[in-house]
Amino acid sequence: MGRGFGWLWASYSVSTFGTFLAFNAFPLIAILVLGTGATGVALLAAVGQAVGVVVAVPLGPWVEFRRKRTVMVGMDLTRFAAMASVPVAYALGWLTLVQLLVVSAVVAAADITYRAAAGACLTALVAPGDLLVANGRLESTTWIATAVGPPLGTAAFGLFGPVVTVVADAISYLLSALGIRAIGRTEPKPVRATSGVSRGELLEGWRYLLAHPVLRPLLFNTVAVNALIMVTAPLLAVLMLADLGFAPWQYGLVFTVPCLGGLLGSRLVGRLAQRYGAHRVMVVSGVLRALWPIGLVFVGPGTGGLVLVAVVEFGLIACVGVFNPLQATYRLRHVPADRVARTQSAWSITGKAVTAASTALWGVLAELTSARAAIGVAGILILLTPVLLPRREIVSPEPERQDTPVG
Repeated sequence: MGRGFGWLWASYSVSTFGTFLAFNAFPLIAILVLGTGATGVALLAAVGQAVGVVVAVPLGPWVEFRRKRTVMVGMDLTRFAAMASVPVAYALGWLTLVQLLVVSAVVAAADITYRAAAGACLTALVAPGDLLVANGRLESTTWIATAVGPPLGTAAFGLFGPVVTVVADAISYLLSALGIRAIGRTEPKPVRATSGVSRGELLEGWRYLLAHPVLRPLLFNTVAVNALIMVTAPLLAVLMLADLGFAPWQYGLVFTVPCLGGLLGSRLVGRLAQRYGAHRVMVVSGVLRALWPIGLVFVGPGTGGLVLVAVVEFGLIACVGVFNPLQATYRLRHVPADRVARTQSAWSITGKAVTAASTALWGVLAELTSARAAIGVAGILILLTPVLLPRREIVSPEPERQDTPVG
């Protein structure tokens, strides 16, 4: 699909592998280095995201009227600086949970801003008819990184110390910035009539999403499902590492094989959409992904517990691997080119805000009951989310491609 998409894909790949290599780093550091309990780990997952969301609110409209690749490079450098501060503080003996929270907030805000710019960048580099293929390739990369990164990261954690994967993640952002710079097309700066960001523009992304008859329920469903899946992540870490006594390498390894389900789903999504229709496949995969998480409540010690987690995660991730590229493509095709960054930002902010609030709430619930009980409540609630899926398809004109001249 062209040299530009090749560099975008390469940049995405290196930063994604770095992210998943360090995927368990902060909770492991919090639990095993700083001695943090379930509430602290949940706060680490929630507070950083919440602060990042607040910071990112005005950045969506700001990104809309900036050169997207310049924004992406800036956010890569911001994430590099934030992550690099952790090993420096650890080496000096100054590392605290507060610093991990601050770094999480900075990275969350930069990540939302990067993704808002990346969506617009993708529509400029790829023809509308190739969007599903492009999103499928990006989704495949995500699941390969998810399969390989966490077990390697947890192994490196045990062999080389708690911050080695954080260093690797920081370096990956530098390499990503170089990849974005290598795209090589001149990118004209979007023209706007006024300077600054008005109050109306802050809400434009949400106004468009909430007024759209299909994007609105799709947003509600995606946000609810993702939040209920993510609230179980820190609780499952506490359940497996602290309560059931699994070793860190076992906790990381048990997620390797299931991620191959995401790779399988993302590789099959194009064929399934061509044969059965994109909207139908999106709805069916959306329903199926809600059926798996309740199984995590039955996790026990030993090999049987590891196998159960692997089976549940494989089924869940395979369905997500089909759903995500279809949802992302559907969203990009139904949003005008001059609103892509704002709607992408609004979508990400909504998802992260709900996830942060839910994670904090589930941390309190786990403290009052147990990690297992809180996981069970999330599993029951996620069974109700298919009612939010859009039942009918609205055919909207495809957004005009923003081609830029080759420099």
